[in-house]
Amino acid sequence: MDITLKAPMVSAPTSVEVRGVTRRFGAVTALEDLSVHALEHEVVCVVGPSGCGKSTLLELICGLQAPDAGSVGGAPAVYMPQRDLLFPWATALDNAALPLRVAGHSRAAARAQAHPLFAQLGLEGFEHARPEALSGGMRQRVAFLRTLLSGKPVLALDEPFAALDALTRVDVQRWLEEALGRSPRTVVLVTHDVEEAVVLGDRVVVLSPRPGRVVAELPVALPRPRRRTDADVVALRERALTALGVPA
Repeated sequence: MDITLKAPMVSAPTSVEVRGVTRRFGAVTALEDLSVHALEHEVVCVVGPSGCGKSTLLELICGLQAPDAGSVGGAPAVYMPQRDLLFPWATALDNAALPLRVAGHSRAAARAQAHPLFAQLGLEGFEHARPEALSGGMRQRVAFLRTLLSGKPVLALDEPFAALDALTRVDVQRWLEEALGRSPRTVVLVTHDVEEAVVLGDRVVVLSPRPGRVVAELPVALPRPRRRTDADVVALRERALTALGVPA
């Protein structure tokens, strides 16, 4: 897999297009008339209160659900849930290489393709470790590598760092930013952490309480890497919190 740094696109096409989507579960409306898009290689972070349909949005983007109204289109997407879901009996290398095996590659060929990426993602020396021997941050990196090796151009990440402690979370956020610099993908990332959304995102989409609707879209036109204490980062965080209805 080519993970060399690529030049930013001057005019990027749309990779994700969600138009006027409504999704119901019986008497409960999770999303209503919701429209969201993501440009190629753009990182769009979605924040909103619990139960507003954020995970449902990701599953719609990945084709795991169908809308009751509206349309969902764009490039093929792969879903990474909050839990890493690594197989406990398999090594980190075999867990990461699983999409290649599913695609029909032999075990040897899948391992050969996945192995070089471990060093680039800070996992060198742990290829043959079982998940129980890995830290939480390392497990998430293996799960992300598995997602990356799916070959899909769109990554739908559902609270990927929620289970990590604060220090590990910051480290893995920094690692994710570097990994996307080496291997650009379009990313739609759901998070409850507004600061995380501003630090990682090119754009922050704020949803209302259920049924989820877009109440704000905040472009994040700031250079990377971003420091959490920078005035512009703090200001955008406050704007997002205001849109969420969180008192100052």
